[in-house]
Amino acid sequence: MRNQFICVALLLCALNSACGLYFHISETERKCFIEEVPDETTVIVNYKVELYDPRSNGFMPSSPGIGMHVEVRDSDDKVILSRVYSSQGRISFTSHTPGEHVICMYSNSTAWFSGAQLRVHLDIQVGEHAIDYANVAQKEKLTELQLRIRQLLDQVDQITKEQNYQRYREERFRHTSESTNSRVLWWSLAQTVVLVCMGFWQMRHLKSFFEAKKLV
Repeated sequence: MRNQFICVALLLCALNSACGLYFHISETERKCFIEEVPDETTVIVNYKVELYDPRSNGFMPSSPGIGMHVEVRDSDDKVILSRVYSSQGRISFTSHTPGEHVICMYSNSTAWFSGAQLRVHLDIQVGEHAIDYANVAQKEKLTELQLRIRQLLDQVDQITKEQNYQRYREERFRHTSESTNSRVLWWSLAQTVVLVCMGFWQMRHLKSFFEAKKLV
């Protein structure tokens, strides 16, 4: 029982799908991030854009005119979100197919900062970590116990989605392995047939040569 509890605790820690980072981009640069997401899972992206100031040799809050164009593609390379946001914002979307989702960001204009560098702070939250439970408790008037139960139910639901996604990946990998093995088998058979045919042709050619020279 204790080992089961430890396994569940480790799995809950592994599901802490949130990452915070920052990166620099130039006026023509495009940055993309890949996030593996189960189906029917909410993803929230928080970002903030800062503009490089050569006078202070640092990054300052950007002007209102500078924004980011955000594009999200699912595992089928289908665009599920594409629009221009302000210099600071919050993006939310829900996955409908499991797999790798590509989140791309680039500046909405090149005329505003004349080749200067931008720093983009990015925070991606997936699953139940994208839910604002304080807001949920206030809106639905939940007690602390009810809120905790709600969080546990959401975590169990996320674990189920993750398990289904892992089964989906395993099935896809098995299909790829079987397809590769089948192709290798047919390629080996084709090579064998070609070698046999070449050997048969060489034997006939040598036989004809020796007969023409009256050696046999």
